Amino acid sequence: MNKNIFTPADILLPDGASMEKWAVVACDQFSSEREYWERVKANVGDAPSTLNLIIPEAYLEEIDEEREIKKISKAMTDYLDRGALGKVGDCFVYVERTQPDGRVRKGIVGALDLEAYDFSRTDTAIRASEGTVLDRLPPRVRIRRAASLELPHIITFIDDCEDLVIGPLSAMAGKLPILYDFDLMEGGGHIKGMRVDGEAARGVIAAVRELHKKDDMLMVMGDGNHSLAAAKVYWDELKGSLSEAEREGHPARRALVELNNVYDEAIDFEAIHRAAFETRPDEFVDAFKKAMRQGDDYKITWVAGGRSGEIGVAADCIGDMLYAMQEFLDEFEGAGRCRVDYIHGESSVRRLSEGEGCVGLILPAMEKSELFATVAARGVFPKKSFSVGHARDKRYYLECRVI
Repeated sequence: MNKNIFTPADILLPDGASMEKWAVVACDQFSSEREYWERVKANVGDAPSTLNLIIPEAYLEEIDEEREIKKISKAMTDYLDRGALGKVGDCFVYVERTQPDGRVRKGIVGALDLEAYDFSRTDTAIRASEGTVLDRLPPRVRIRRAASLELPHIITFIDDCEDLVIGPLSAMAGKLPILYDFDLMEGGGHIKGMRVDGEAARGVIAAVRELHKKDDMLMVMGDGNHSLAAAKVYWDELKGSLSEAEREGHPARRALVELNNVYDEAIDFEAIHRAAFETRPDEFVDAFKKAMRQGDDYKITWVAGGRSGEIGVAADCIGDMLYAMQEFLDEFEGAGRCRVDYIHGESSVRRLSEGEGCVGLILPAMEKSELFATVAARGVFPKKSFSVGHARDKRYYLECRVI
Protein backbone atom coordinates (compact mmCIF):
# COMPACT_ATOMS: atom_id res chain seq x y z
CA MET A 1 0.00 0.00 0.00
CA ASN A 2 1.43 3.38 -0.98
CA LYS A 3 1.44 5.60 2.10
CA ASN A 4 1.70 8.82 0.12
CA ILE A 5 -1.04 8.61 -2.48
CA PHE A 6 -2.32 12.12 -1.72
CA THR A 7 0.27 14.72 -0.71
CA PRO A 8 0.84 18.48 -0.46
CA ALA A 9 2.23 20.33 -3.47
CA ASP A 10 4.04 23.54 -4.38
CA ILE A 11 0.98 25.54 -5.35
CA LEU A 12 1.18 28.54 -7.68
CA LEU A 13 -1.44 31.31 -7.63
CA PRO A 14 -1.75 34.63 -9.48
CA ASP A 15 0.26 37.43 -7.95
CA GLY A 16 -1.63 40.70 -8.10
CA ALA A 17 -3.99 39.73 -10.93
CA SER A 18 -7.78 39.74 -10.86
CA MET A 19 -8.81 36.37 -9.45
CA GLU A 20 -12.26 36.70 -10.99
CA LYS A 21 -10.71 36.97 -14.46
CA TRP A 22 -8.06 34.35 -13.73
CA ALA A 23 -10.44 31.50 -12.87
CA VAL A 24 -12.57 29.97 -15.66
CA VAL A 25 -14.78 26.90 -15.62
CA ALA A 26 -13.65 23.44 -16.81
CA CYS A 27 -12.97 23.25 -20.55
CA ASP A 28 -15.54 20.50 -21.16
CA GLN A 29 -18.48 22.61 -19.96
CA PHE A 30 -20.87 24.50 -22.27
CA SER A 31 -19.41 22.58 -25.20
CA SER A 32 -22.41 23.39 -27.43
CA GLU A 33 -22.89 26.92 -26.12
CA ARG A 34 -20.30 29.06 -27.83
CA GLU A 35 -21.93 32.23 -26.47
CA TYR A 36 -20.84 31.27 -22.93
CA TRP A 37 -17.18 31.20 -23.93
CA GLU A 38 -17.50 34.39 -25.99
CA ARG A 39 -18.72 36.17 -22.84
CA VAL A 40 -15.77 34.74 -20.91
CA LYS A 41 -13.36 36.04 -23.57
CA ALA A 42 -14.91 39.50 -23.39
CA ASN A 43 -14.73 39.49 -19.60
CA VAL A 44 -11.08 38.39 -19.47
CA GLY A 45 -9.78 40.71 -22.17
CA ASP A 46 -5.98 40.98 -21.90
CA ALA A 47 -5.82 40.07 -18.21
CA PRO A 48 -3.88 37.03 -17.01
CA SER A 49 -6.30 34.12 -17.12
CA THR A 50 -6.47 30.34 -17.18
CA LEU A 51 -8.52 30.87 -20.35
CA ASN A 52 -5.14 31.27 -22.08
CA LEU A 53 -3.95 27.91 -20.70
CA ILE A 54 -6.78 25.67 -21.93
CA ILE A 55 -8.72 24.80 -25.08
CA PRO A 56 -12.49 25.05 -24.48
CA GLU A 57 -14.12 22.05 -26.13
CA ALA A 58 -16.65 24.36 -27.78
CA TYR A 59 -13.87 25.27 -30.26
CA LEU A 60 -12.27 21.86 -30.81
CA GLU A 61 -13.70 21.30 -34.28
CA GLU A 62 -12.32 24.49 -35.76
CA ILE A 63 -8.93 25.10 -34.16
CA ASP A 64 -5.44 24.37 -35.42
CA GLU A 65 -4.39 22.07 -32.58
CA GLU A 66 -0.64 22.45 -33.05
CA ARG A 67 -0.90 26.24 -33.07
CA GLU A 68 -3.14 26.26 -29.96
CA ILE A 69 -0.78 23.99 -28.04
CA LYS A 70 2.13 26.31 -28.87
CA LYS A 71 0.08 29.29 -27.69
CA ILE A 72 -0.73 27.55 -24.41
CA SER A 73 2.89 26.55 -23.85
CA LYS A 74 4.06 30.10 -24.57
CA ALA A 75 1.46 31.60 -22.22
CA MET A 76 2.53 29.27 -19.41
CA THR A 77 6.19 30.12 -19.89
CA ASP A 78 5.36 33.82 -20.06
CA TYR A 79 3.39 33.74 -16.80
CA LEU A 80 6.26 31.95 -15.06
CA ASP A 81 9.02 34.16 -16.51
CA ARG A 82 7.39 37.47 -15.65
CA GLY A 83 6.40 36.44 -12.14
CA ALA A 84 2.66 36.48 -12.72
CA LEU A 85 2.39 33.41 -10.47
CA GLY A 86 3.58 33.30 -6.89
CA LYS A 87 4.56 30.10 -5.09
CA VAL A 88 2.58 29.29 -1.95
CA GLY A 89 4.87 26.42 -1.00
CA ASP A 90 4.50 22.84 0.17
CA CYS A 91 0.84 22.67 1.20
CA PHE A 92 -2.69 21.50 0.59
CA VAL A 93 -5.43 24.01 -0.16
CA TYR A 94 -8.67 23.61 1.77
CA VAL A 95 -11.44 24.87 -0.52
CA GLU A 96 -14.93 26.04 0.38
CA ARG A 97 -17.00 26.48 -2.77
CA THR A 98 -20.31 28.27 -2.25
CA GLN A 99 -22.50 27.10 -5.11
CA PRO A 100 -25.18 29.26 -6.72
CA ASP A 101 -27.80 27.43 -4.63
CA GLY A 102 -26.03 28.55 -1.43
CA ARG A 103 -24.68 25.15 -0.40
CA VAL A 104 -20.97 24.94 0.44
CA ARG A 105 -18.90 22.13 -1.08
CA LYS A 106 -15.71 21.36 0.84
CA GLY A 107 -12.59 19.91 -0.72
CA ILE A 108 -8.81 19.61 -0.52
CA VAL A 109 -6.48 20.41 -3.42
CA GLY A 110 -3.38 18.23 -3.41
CA ALA A 111 -1.18 15.98 -5.55
CA LEU A 112 -2.23 12.46 -6.50
CA ASP A 113 0.32 9.69 -7.14
CA LEU A 114 -0.30 8.38 -10.66
CA GLU A 115 1.40 5.09 -9.75
CA ALA A 116 -1.73 4.32 -7.71
CA TYR A 117 -4.04 4.86 -10.70
CA ASP A 118 -4.68 3.05 -13.97
CA PHE A 119 -7.80 3.79 -16.01
CA SER A 120 -7.59 0.37 -17.70
CA ARG A 121 -7.68 -1.66 -14.45
CA THR A 122 -10.12 -2.22 -11.60
CA ASP A 123 -7.69 -3.20 -8.83
CA THR A 124 -5.89 0.09 -8.21
CA ALA A 125 -6.32 2.46 -5.25
CA ILE A 126 -7.62 5.22 -7.55
CA ARG A 127 -10.20 4.07 -10.10
CA ALA A 128 -11.92 5.57 -13.09
CA SER A 129 -15.66 5.97 -12.75
CA GLU A 130 -16.47 5.84 -16.44
CA GLY A 131 -15.13 4.33 -19.61
CA THR A 132 -12.13 6.15 -21.06
CA VAL A 133 -12.56 7.18 -24.70
CA LEU A 134 -9.07 6.45 -25.98
CA ASP A 135 -9.27 8.72 -29.02
CA ARG A 136 -9.87 11.67 -26.69
CA LEU A 137 -6.50 11.16 -25.00
CA PRO A 138 -3.88 12.02 -27.67
CA PRO A 139 -4.67 15.77 -27.87
CA ARG A 140 -4.66 16.01 -24.08
CA VAL A 141 -1.37 14.11 -23.86
CA ARG A 142 0.17 16.41 -26.48
CA ILE A 143 -0.90 19.44 -24.45
CA ARG A 144 0.64 17.96 -21.30
CA ARG A 145 3.91 17.14 -23.06
CA ALA A 146 4.30 20.77 -24.07
CA ALA A 147 3.07 22.22 -20.77
CA SER A 148 5.23 23.66 -18.02
CA LEU A 149 2.19 23.94 -15.73
CA GLU A 150 -0.79 21.83 -14.80
CA LEU A 151 -4.04 23.29 -13.53
CA PRO A 152 -6.80 20.95 -12.40
CA HIS A 153 -10.48 20.65 -12.99
CA ILE A 154 -10.19 17.07 -11.72
CA ILE A 155 -12.35 16.02 -8.76
CA THR A 156 -11.84 12.69 -6.98
CA PHE A 157 -14.14 11.19 -4.35
CA ILE A 158 -13.44 9.36 -1.11
CA ASP A 159 -16.04 7.20 0.67
CA ASP A 160 -15.62 8.80 4.11
CA CYS A 161 -18.90 8.44 5.99
CA GLU A 162 -17.29 9.60 9.26
CA ASP A 163 -15.80 12.71 7.58
CA LEU A 164 -12.34 12.05 9.04
CA VAL A 165 -10.31 13.57 6.18
CA ILE A 166 -12.01 16.88 5.37
CA GLY A 167 -14.06 17.39 8.54
CA PRO A 168 -11.13 18.46 10.76
CA LEU A 169 -10.13 21.16 8.26
CA SER A 170 -13.68 22.48 8.19
CA ALA A 171 -13.61 22.73 11.99
CA MET A 172 -10.40 24.79 11.96
CA ALA A 173 -11.18 26.87 8.85
CA GLY A 174 -11.29 30.14 10.79
CA LYS A 175 -7.65 29.64 11.83
CA LEU A 176 -6.23 28.73 8.41
CA PRO A 177 -4.44 31.41 6.32
CA ILE A 178 -6.65 32.62 3.44
CA LEU A 179 -5.10 32.31 -0.03
CA TYR A 180 -8.05 33.60 -2.07
CA ASP A 181 -11.66 34.62 -1.47
CA PHE A 182 -13.74 35.89 -4.41
CA ASP A 183 -16.81 35.54 -6.61
CA LEU A 184 -16.48 33.33 -9.68
CA MET A 185 -17.47 34.67 -13.09
CA GLU A 186 -20.61 33.69 -15.00
CA GLY A 187 -22.68 32.87 -11.94
CA GLY A 188 -20.31 30.22 -10.60
CA GLY A 189 -20.85 31.21 -6.98
CA HIS A 190 -18.06 32.02 -4.52
CA ILE A 191 -14.79 30.28 -3.67
CA LYS A 192 -12.46 30.53 -0.69
CA GLY A 193 -9.12 28.75 -0.43
CA MET A 194 -7.02 28.31 2.73
CA ARG A 195 -3.47 27.09 3.19
CA VAL A 196 -3.00 23.76 4.97
CA ASP A 197 0.55 22.90 6.02
CA GLY A 198 2.48 21.70 9.03
CA GLU A 199 0.53 19.62 11.56
CA ALA A 200 -2.77 20.13 9.72
CA ALA A 201 -1.28 18.73 6.49
CA ARG A 202 0.18 15.76 8.34
CA GLY A 203 -3.29 15.14 9.76
CA VAL A 204 -4.75 14.97 6.23
CA ILE A 205 -2.08 12.49 5.10
CA ALA A 206 -2.66 10.31 8.16
CA ALA A 207 -6.45 10.34 7.73
CA VAL A 208 -6.14 9.32 4.06
CA ARG A 209 -3.84 6.46 5.04
CA GLU A 210 -6.37 5.23 7.63
CA LEU A 211 -9.17 5.39 5.09
CA HIS A 212 -7.09 3.34 2.66
CA LYS A 213 -6.55 0.64 5.29
CA LYS A 214 -10.31 0.04 5.30
CA ASP A 215 -10.62 -0.49 1.55
CA ASP A 216 -8.18 -1.14 -1.30
CA MET A 217 -10.29 1.24 -3.42
CA LEU A 218 -9.41 4.61 -1.89
CA MET A 219 -10.73 7.01 -4.51
CA VAL A 220 -13.13 7.07 -7.45
CA MET A 221 -12.97 9.71 -10.14
CA GLY A 222 -15.69 12.35 -10.13
CA ASP A 223 -14.79 14.89 -12.81
CA GLY A 224 -11.87 15.03 -15.22
CA ASN A 225 -11.55 11.30 -16.01
CA HIS A 226 -9.83 12.00 -19.32
CA SER A 227 -7.54 14.68 -17.93
CA LEU A 228 -6.22 12.30 -15.28
CA ALA A 229 -5.94 9.53 -17.87
CA ALA A 230 -3.84 11.83 -20.08
CA ALA A 231 -1.58 12.63 -17.14
CA LYS A 232 -1.17 8.89 -16.54
CA VAL A 233 -0.33 8.17 -20.20
CA TYR A 234 2.27 10.94 -20.20
CA TRP A 235 3.83 9.71 -16.95
CA ASP A 236 4.01 6.12 -18.20
CA GLU A 237 5.81 7.19 -21.39
CA LEU A 238 8.18 9.44 -19.45
CA LYS A 239 9.16 7.18 -16.57
CA GLY A 240 10.85 4.63 -18.82
CA SER A 241 13.71 7.08 -19.34
CA LEU A 242 14.16 7.77 -15.60
CA SER A 243 16.09 6.00 -12.88
CA GLU A 244 14.18 4.68 -9.85
CA ALA A 245 15.37 7.64 -7.78
CA GLU A 246 14.34 10.10 -10.48
CA ARG A 247 10.89 8.51 -10.73
CA GLU A 248 10.29 8.91 -7.02
CA GLY A 249 10.49 12.70 -7.02
CA HIS A 250 9.62 13.63 -10.60
CA PRO A 251 6.80 16.23 -10.68
CA ALA A 252 5.02 14.51 -13.58
CA ARG A 253 4.46 11.46 -11.37
CA ARG A 254 1.72 13.41 -9.62
CA ALA A 255 -1.38 15.23 -10.76
CA LEU A 256 -3.10 18.10 -8.98
CA VAL A 257 -6.72 17.32 -8.04
CA GLU A 258 -9.45 18.38 -5.66
CA LEU A 259 -10.48 15.67 -3.19
CA ASN A 260 -14.15 15.62 -2.09
CA ASN A 261 -16.11 13.38 0.27
CA VAL A 262 -18.90 11.69 -1.69
CA TYR A 263 -21.19 12.28 1.33
CA ASP A 264 -20.73 16.06 1.27
CA GLU A 265 -24.24 17.53 1.50
CA ALA A 266 -23.47 19.97 -1.31
CA ILE A 267 -22.58 17.21 -3.79
CA ASP A 268 -25.22 15.98 -6.19
CA PHE A 269 -24.77 13.67 -9.12
CA GLU A 270 -26.35 15.31 -12.13
CA ALA A 271 -27.16 13.36 -15.24
CA ILE A 272 -25.18 14.19 -18.37
CA HIS A 273 -27.87 14.42 -21.01
CA ARG A 274 -27.53 13.63 -24.70
CA ALA A 275 -28.31 15.71 -27.76
CA ALA A 276 -28.43 14.07 -31.18
CA PHE A 277 -27.82 16.59 -33.98
CA GLU A 278 -28.12 16.23 -37.76
CA THR A 279 -30.77 13.52 -37.47
CA ARG A 280 -34.40 12.82 -38.39
CA PRO A 281 -36.16 13.20 -35.03
CA ASP A 282 -39.05 10.78 -35.67
CA GLU A 283 -36.74 8.06 -36.97
CA PHE A 284 -34.33 8.60 -34.09
CA VAL A 285 -37.03 8.36 -31.41
CA ASP A 286 -38.62 5.26 -32.98
CA ALA A 287 -35.27 3.49 -33.23
CA PHE A 288 -34.34 4.47 -29.69
CA LYS A 289 -37.59 3.08 -28.26
CA LYS A 290 -37.02 -0.23 -30.04
CA ALA A 291 -33.43 -0.46 -28.80
CA MET A 292 -34.28 -0.04 -25.10
CA ARG A 293 -35.80 -2.78 -22.96
CA GLN A 294 -39.23 -1.48 -21.97
CA GLY A 295 -40.11 -1.22 -18.28
CA ASP A 296 -40.64 1.09 -15.32
CA ASP A 297 -37.25 1.11 -13.58
CA TYR A 298 -35.98 4.32 -15.19
CA LYS A 299 -37.53 7.12 -17.24
CA ILE A 300 -35.88 8.91 -20.18
CA THR A 301 -37.53 12.02 -21.63
CA TRP A 302 -37.03 12.88 -25.30
CA VAL A 303 -37.54 16.42 -26.63
CA ALA A 304 -37.50 17.64 -30.23
CA GLY A 305 -38.89 20.77 -31.90
CA GLY A 306 -41.28 21.58 -29.07
CA ARG A 307 -42.52 17.99 -28.77
CA SER A 308 -41.64 15.57 -25.97
CA GLY A 309 -42.36 12.11 -24.63
CA GLU A 310 -41.27 9.65 -21.97
CA ILE A 311 -39.67 6.24 -22.45
CA GLY A 312 -39.78 3.70 -19.61
CA VAL A 313 -36.71 1.45 -19.39
CA ALA A 314 -36.19 -1.83 -17.56
CA ALA A 315 -32.71 -2.28 -16.02
CA ASP A 316 -31.16 -3.86 -12.93
CA CYS A 317 -29.26 -0.66 -12.16
CA ILE A 318 -28.71 2.75 -13.68
CA GLY A 319 -25.38 1.58 -15.10
CA ASP A 320 -27.13 -1.09 -17.17
CA MET A 321 -29.59 1.50 -18.50
CA LEU A 322 -26.74 3.82 -19.44
CA TYR A 323 -24.79 1.06 -21.20
CA ALA A 324 -27.82 0.13 -23.32
CA MET A 325 -28.47 3.75 -24.26
CA GLN A 326 -24.84 4.45 -25.12
CA GLU A 327 -24.61 1.33 -27.27
CA PHE A 328 -27.56 2.57 -29.32
CA LEU A 329 -26.12 6.08 -29.67
CA ASP A 330 -22.68 4.83 -30.70
CA GLU A 331 -24.20 2.60 -33.39
CA PHE A 332 -26.58 5.30 -34.66
CA GLU A 333 -23.78 7.86 -34.82
CA GLY A 334 -21.39 5.34 -36.36
CA ALA A 335 -23.91 4.77 -39.14
CA GLY A 336 -23.86 8.50 -39.92
CA ARG A 337 -27.46 8.97 -38.76
CA CYS A 338 -26.69 11.59 -36.09
CA ARG A 339 -23.96 13.49 -34.28
CA VAL A 340 -24.03 13.12 -30.50
CA ASP A 341 -23.01 15.68 -27.90
CA TYR A 342 -23.05 15.39 -24.11
CA ILE A 343 -24.90 18.21 -22.38
CA HIS A 344 -24.83 19.44 -18.78
CA GLY A 345 -28.14 20.91 -17.66
CA GLU A 346 -31.71 20.04 -18.65
CA SER A 347 -32.50 23.60 -19.74
CA SER A 348 -29.60 23.52 -22.20
CA VAL A 349 -30.87 20.27 -23.73
CA ARG A 350 -34.38 21.65 -24.12
CA ARG A 351 -33.07 24.81 -25.77
CA LEU A 352 -30.83 22.90 -28.17
CA SER A 353 -33.64 20.49 -29.06
CA GLU A 354 -35.62 23.36 -30.55
CA GLY A 355 -33.14 23.46 -33.44
CA GLU A 356 -33.85 21.64 -36.67
CA GLY A 357 -32.70 18.03 -36.79
CA CYS A 358 -31.99 17.76 -33.04
CA VAL A 359 -33.35 15.36 -30.41
CA GLY A 360 -32.53 15.77 -26.73
CA LEU A 361 -32.49 12.87 -24.28
CA ILE A 362 -33.03 13.93 -20.66
CA LEU A 363 -31.74 11.29 -18.27
CA PRO A 364 -32.43 10.51 -14.60
CA ALA A 365 -29.78 11.36 -12.00
CA MET A 366 -27.78 8.72 -10.15
CA GLU A 367 -28.05 8.30 -6.40
CA LYS A 368 -24.64 9.04 -4.85
CA SER A 369 -24.78 5.80 -2.86
CA GLU A 370 -24.50 3.91 -6.17
CA LEU A 371 -21.07 5.27 -7.12
CA PHE A 372 -18.57 3.26 -5.04
CA ALA A 373 -20.80 0.17 -4.97
CA THR A 374 -21.17 0.15 -8.76
CA VAL A 375 -17.48 0.70 -9.48
CA ALA A 376 -16.56 -2.05 -7.02
CA ALA A 377 -19.10 -4.49 -8.47
CA ARG A 378 -18.83 -3.96 -12.23
CA GLY A 379 -16.02 -1.50 -12.91
CA VAL A 380 -16.55 1.70 -14.83
CA PHE A 381 -19.72 3.36 -15.97
CA PRO A 382 -20.08 4.09 -19.69
CA LYS A 383 -18.64 7.40 -20.86
CA LYS A 384 -20.35 10.60 -19.72
CA SER A 385 -22.65 8.84 -17.26
CA PHE A 386 -22.90 11.51 -14.59
CA SER A 387 -21.62 14.90 -13.56
CA VAL A 388 -20.89 16.46 -10.19
CA GLY A 389 -23.56 19.15 -9.96
CA HIS A 390 -24.69 21.62 -12.58
CA ALA A 391 -22.36 23.06 -15.21
CA ARG A 392 -21.74 26.22 -13.16
CA ASP A 393 -20.93 24.10 -10.10
CA LYS A 394 -17.97 22.49 -11.86
CA ARG A 395 -14.43 23.14 -10.76
CA TYR A 396 -12.88 26.36 -12.05
CA TYR A 397 -9.21 26.34 -13.03
CA LEU A 398 -7.39 28.20 -10.28
CA GLU A 399 -4.37 26.59 -8.59
CA CYS A 400 -1.32 25.64 -10.70
CA ARG A 401 1.72 23.43 -10.27
CA VAL A 402 4.97 23.16 -12.23
CA ILE A 403 5.35 19.81 -14.04
